[in-house]
Amino acid sequence: MTPQRVTLITLGVDDLARSRAFYESLGWHPAEAQENVVFFQIHGAVLGLFGRAALAEDQGRPGVRLGTGAMTLAQNFASEAEVDAAWRAAVAAGAEALKKPEKVFWGGYSGYYADPDGHVWEVAMNPFWPLEEDGSLNISRAAGVP
Repeated sequence: MTPQRVTLITLGVDDLARSRAFYESLGWHPAEAQENVVFFQIHGAVLGLFGRAALAEDQGRPGVRLGTGAMTLAQNFASEAEVDAAWRAAVAAGAEALKKPEKVFWGGYSGYYADPDGHVWEVAMNPFWPLEEDGSLNISRAAGVP
C-alpha cells in the first residue's frame, strides 16, 4: 500500500521562463529554481514547472513529446467573487479563457482557463465543500466524516 497523498505535481512546459512569469504574475513565489525546473510551495504540496524535453528524459522517455493529459488542476474559493477575481487575474496574465465562471449544474460556481502550456485549471466555489480557515479543502469533514 502507498499513502493516499500527492506531494508534488510537475507540469511539463515549453518555455520555462514564460511559464514561471505566468505563475509569478498570479502572485506565486518560487521556493526553488534550477536550470530546467522551478518549484512553487503550494498548500501542503509543491508545484513544479519542468521543461518538457528534460521531463521526458527524467521519466526515462527521451525524445517523447509530452502532452498535458486529460486532467484538470483546481483551486477552490470561498465565494463567487473570489472565483471571478482569480479567473480574471489568470486571463490578464496570459491564460487562455476556456469557460467564464458561471453557476453550474452541481450547485456550485466555476470557470476554466489554460495556462500558457495548455494545462487546464478550474477555479470554483463549492457550497457543499466549505474551505478550512487556512484555505484547505477537507471533503471528509464537509461530509461529516471524522
